[in-house]
Amino acid sequence: MRKQYLPMLAESVERPFSSGDWIFEIKWDGIRALAYVGAGGSLSIRSRNGAELSDNFPELGELTALAKDAVLDGEIVVMNRGAADFQAVVGRAKATGRIDIQRLSLRHPATYVVFDILEAGGEDLTGKGLMERKAVLRRTLREGRHVVVSSWIEGDGEKYFQAALEKGVEGIMAKRKDGVYEAGRRSGAWLKIKKLKSCDCVVLGYTRGSGSRAGLFGALLLGLYDGGRLVFVGKVGTGFTDARMRELMEAFGPLETEKGTVAEGEAGTQWLKPRVVAEVAYQAVTKDGKLRMPRFRGTRLDKRAEECTMDQLRPRLEEYKVKRNFTQSPEPYGGPAPAGGGIYVVQEHHARRLHYDLRLERDGVLKSWAVPKGIPEAAGEKRLAIMVEDHPLDYAGFEGAIPEGQYGAGTVAIWDKGRYSALAWSDDMIEVVIMGERVKGRYVLARFKRAGEKEWLLFKAKEKGT
Repeated sequence: MRKQYLPMLAESVERPFSSGDWIFEIKWDGIRALAYVGAGGSLSIRSRNGAELSDNFPELGELTALAKDAVLDGEIVVMNRGAADFQAVVGRAKATGRIDIQRLSLRHPATYVVFDILEAGGEDLTGKGLMERKAVLRRTLREGRHVVVSSWIEGDGEKYFQAALEKGVEGIMAKRKDGVYEAGRRSGAWLKIKKLKSCDCVVLGYTRGSGSRAGLFGALLLGLYDGGRLVFVGKVGTGFTDARMRELMEAFGPLETEKGTVAEGEAGTQWLKPRVVAEVAYQAVTKDGKLRMPRFRGTRLDKRAEECTMDQLRPRLEEYKVKRNFTQSPEPYGGPAPAGGGIYVVQEHHARRLHYDLRLERDGVLKSWAVPKGIPEAAGEKRLAIMVEDHPLDYAGFEGAIPEGQYGAGTVAIWDKGRYSALAWSDDMIEVVIMGERVKGRYVLARFKRAGEKEWLLFKAKEKGT
């Protein structure tokens, strides 16, 4: 084995989907780990942040008899009554004494669920497609008492998601069949679909507890990194057992500091150095970027605080990402938006048929319509506009050629750009003032209900007083 790898990461999406270009697997609630199995019987099992785990999970030593000269990717899980017990596996990863480790390995035995292979026989496989790697994995690794190979289905992700939830699993993974292994990257070729929304947050501090929580904390202050700085995203005060609160207070002791990292602390807040990562379930994100109805799920020992970014809360763009293979298409995956807000752009798209894509910034995405005959210039002239999937904000600057065989294949060029202001925006009617370089004035998009769900009419409105 020639090098150490970083695990490939997944994007989150909110809804399941079905596609023949994807496979679907169980999303296990455990500790992500890469296993380096040497040709001579050596073994190293490393977490996402590089911590060595082999001593804490001695039963996984059977890997040396099941594979040779391979780098495997998988999840270490502890099963309890038929479901993965995240807190049990975290407890095992934290154990330090040899006797405690042995006792826990008997009480809470672990299973390593292997779903990918990065090297076999000294050959780097990361540049090969997923299904080719899966075939190599089957040839390279035998299953054992504590090591299994993840199973998957093709195509019908929606039924698989429902079946997974009925079995008590937290969600599924969707993986593009031809996707290469993008080590260390969060890629649209892997998507995680969960029943509950969740977010990995940095613990910034805590409020002091009272009553039954005297001597403990009342709530944890949560933050996420945005452009390198920490942003406050709310407080969580539910989901804790007394034992877990005492355990957290003990962990917080060495991290206490007088200086806060955000301005939202209240009187009596105890600030902490940003080191502890907490997984928090939540119902929604408020308009001011706070988690609504958050609930503590556990701490993440396998994740660095710097990995907890605001991207987790931004629009998911499921349909946009599922339709595109970003290893082949130059289209933007989703990054920083052009400055200023109120983005308006029209892109000339030479696909199978020439059309023009109208895009307006709204709710953190570009709302988009395909206009076959272009933007009307005369007042009262109506054009059909077909609503398509939301696009990321940085698509406003995209120009280039989408390769043959990819969704939307053809050339894209910016036809007009500028800003707009909304006069009205509802489910059935949108009225805006466009301030472009070529297009200027008041325009209306009205839903064309007789034609279909996606069809709208676009027309330039008469100026008032004319």
